[in-house]
Amino acid sequence: METVLEVRNITKIYKVYKNNFDRLKEVFFKKKYHDEFVVNDNISFKLYKGETLGIIGLNGAGKSTLLKIISGVIAPSFGEVIKKGRVTALLELGTGFNFEMSGIENIYLNGMLIGMSKEEIDKKLKSIIEFSELGEYINELVKTYSSGMAMRLAFSIAIFSDPDIFIVDEALSVGDAHFQQKCTRALKEKKASNMSIIYVSHDLNSLKLLCDRLILLNRGKIEKEGDPEEVINHYNFLIAELNKQVNLVKKETSYGNYEAQILDVKIYGLEPKSNVLASGEEGVVNIKIKANRDIENLTVGILIRDKFAQDIFGTNTFYHNKKISLKKGEVKEIEFKMKFNLGVGKYTLTVALHDGEAHVNNCYHWIDNAVKFEIAGVKGALFNGICRLEPKIFIR
Repeated sequence: METVLEVRNITKIYKVYKNNFDRLKEVFFKKKYHDEFVVNDNISFKLYKGETLGIIGLNGAGKSTLLKIISGVIAPSFGEVIKKGRVTALLELGTGFNFEMSGIENIYLNGMLIGMSKEEIDKKLKSIIEFSELGEYINELVKTYSSGMAMRLAFSIAIFSDPDIFIVDEALSVGDAHFQQKCTRALKEKKASNMSIIYVSHDLNSLKLLCDRLILLNRGKIEKEGDPEEVINHYNFLIAELNKQVNLVKKETSYGNYEAQILDVKIYGLEPKSNVLASGEEGVVNIKIKANRDIENLTVGILIRDKFAQDIFGTNTFYHNKKISLKKGEVKEIEFKMKFNLGVGKYTLTVALHDGEAHVNNCYHWIDNAVKFEIAGVKGALFNGICRLEPKIFIR
């Protein structure tokens, strides 16, 4: 595969002074009066032509700093970035805008800042305005825009600059659902025409949908790199561990403190018992659990994902006000009985035991893709898509 960007041993270190006087003393006395804060620590990776690379990590992991180095906004302390072709970055909202100028004036200003010629902007002006959906507001001052309107304009300019490498850092999170979907479609279309994308987001589903590969940053270093689903599962583990006073134990696709554990998971339809169900068929998720200490209030949760690892449906006993208490050594079976109103296809089921509403509170045991099952055929009226809503139709 053709490499369009290579990050080699990037390290970014900031000097932290207690006060400005220490900064001055360091200049005159040639002695160190600062502490060092390492934001990025010896990071290396490649980006390939037509690839979408996602970068995730907890707050403070060094994501934004790394993107600023790649896009040339700041310089690294050590290392180098080798780029082939035009790079356009959509980083902090409003970067490159003059808020005292109109939207249309900012198209020319921002477009030229990212490498477009006036002739190129003239040619694409109508398309940029139409994509932004700002209408008559395109002639208003940008300082009157909402954050969502500013994002629409910034994304529209960036996407029509036709970069070889497009960097997006959480900018889409401020837009409405309609425009977010429109941006996602545009990114997929550009990816199909061999544009390379670096995408940072906390929206895990969009990362699974868009990205070919993920990098997980933790404390400035690359902790894991590879298949999006595997990296996101490890990211969920980090979130759970962050909220625990003691470290969790990780075992391949599962983790937890194992004060309670999942012994077995089954999923089957009732007629007959099989892990191949028809859409609309009633089925059961059976989870056998065991307590390794007395637990007053345990939550059992399930999460269904499709073949693209998209989260389709999740629920737990907490949401349904079902209290589960166990004594040490006690074994119980928890059943979720429901109609599987899903589209035809293959799915996986993730199961978790924890306190309260979510696994971040106290994760006893989490198993990714505990079982696989399939929806084959449809009971009742045929439908398209992944969700069976069973409408009632009236003709008046």
